Amino acid sequence: MDDNQLLRYSRQIMLPEIDIAGQAALLKSRVLIVGLGAIGSPVSMYLAASGVGELLLMDHDRVELSNLQRQIVHTTDRIGASKVQSACTTLRALNPEISVVALATEFNTETLRSEIGRVDAVVDATDNFAARFAINQACFDARTPLISGAAIRFEGQVSVYPFNRADGPCYHCLYGNVEEPAGSCAENGVLGPVAGLVGCIQAIETVKVLLGFGDTLAGRLLLIDARNMDIRAVRLPKDPDCPVCSERATGAST
Repeated sequence: MDDNQLLRYSRQIMLPEIDIAGQAALLKSRVLIVGLGAIGSPVSMYLAASGVGELLLMDHDRVELSNLQRQIVHTTDRIGASKVQSACTTLRALNPEISVVALATEFNTETLRSEIGRVDAVVDATDNFAARFAINQACFDARTPLISGAAIRFEGQVSVYPFNRADGPCYHCLYGNVEEPAGSCAENGVLGPVAGLVGCIQAIETVKVLLGFGDTLAGRLLLIDARNMDIRAVRLPKDPDCPVCSERATGAST
């Protein structure tokens, strides 16, 4: 690292869990963020500021006025612009030393799988079960760590799926074959800072996964109730009949 980088990341380098070696590792890391909305905004900004060397941003939507109450990576003058291009502009201004790749493509499994093969971790910041299940399956198949988060109304949740243990759960273990609920963010609303809190926690967990320190939320589900400011973690068991990660699904021997 040069002198400017040592100064930029000095407050992180001071942490013994990170130090110069950890910061150098972050600068060599690649992370895919799927969804540049309310949750993806703070995730992308904090990972960029933290010095993750390459961020791949995947989202096909465009910025709308109703997004700006919570999607803080975008600005009013970018209404109508591609979300990934808008996010790239913000992140490059925040940290011009990192690489930011815009993937303004319609979400599909083929593209997802090809990009997952390039990265060290995936952050799921999407807003529907179909996308979340597809991301979970692709990450499990590639054994790429997944940092998952969601927010609606005053509630949020975060978990980590490292896929490095046979007895560890996956996202499908949590929700099974649940159908897409009628209660979307557009129908029920969301307090902007709640989504921001979820995204910030995902960014923290991503750094921990990349550098291998601390206890992540692997095997646990962090539940946030901002109305009563109650934050707690509960155990997330593996579903022995899960169609994604069970022995039956993978053909693993007992």
